[in-house]
Amino acid sequence: MPEQTQAPTPPQTIPDVRKSVTVAATPEHCFKVFTERPADWWPPSHILVKKERAGLAFEPGVGGRYYEWDVDGNEIAWGRVLEWDPPRRLVMTWRIDGHWQSIPDDERASEIEVDFTAVDAHTTKVELAHVKLHRHGEGAFGIFKALDGPSPGETLERFARAI
Repeated sequence: MPEQTQAPTPPQTIPDVRKSVTVAATPEHCFKVFTERPADWWPPSHILVKKERAGLAFEPGVGGRYYEWDVDGNEIAWGRVLEWDPPRRLVMTWRIDGHWQSIPDDERASEIEVDFTAVDAHTTKVELAHVKLHRHGEGAFGIFKALDGPSPGETLERFARAI
C-alpha cells in the first residue's frame, strides 16, 4: 500500500481588521480630506522618519505613493496606491514589517482599503480595512492584535474630527 502523505499546513490566517465611522459630509469631501489633508487626521504616533516629520502627502492615481518627509527632506513611503476611485474607494499597500518598521517595497506589505459610501445627501460612511495582514510575517498576529478593537479607532476618530 502506498505511503500516505499529509497536505502542507496552510499559513496561519490573520483576520482582516475593519473599522468605520459616519460623518456629516459628502463622499467627495471625505475623499478630498483623506487624500489632500492627511496631516489633519494622521495619528502623530504613526511615524517612520527618524527626525521631526515635516509633512505627509498622497500622490494621486494608481501607482502614486503616500509618504512622509522629515525636516531635512528625507522621505519614507508608507506604500503605493493600488486603486484610486474618487470619491468612492482608495486601496494602498502598507509598507511595514511585523515589528512596525518601514520596508522598502510592497513584497511583504499588507493593504489598506478605504471606502466612502453616501448614507444620504449630507452623510458618508467611511470604512477602513487592514487586509492581507499575514504578509507582515512573524509579527503579523501582533499587528492584528494592536489594530483590532472597537470602531472607529484612532485614525478614523481623528479623520472624523478633521471633517
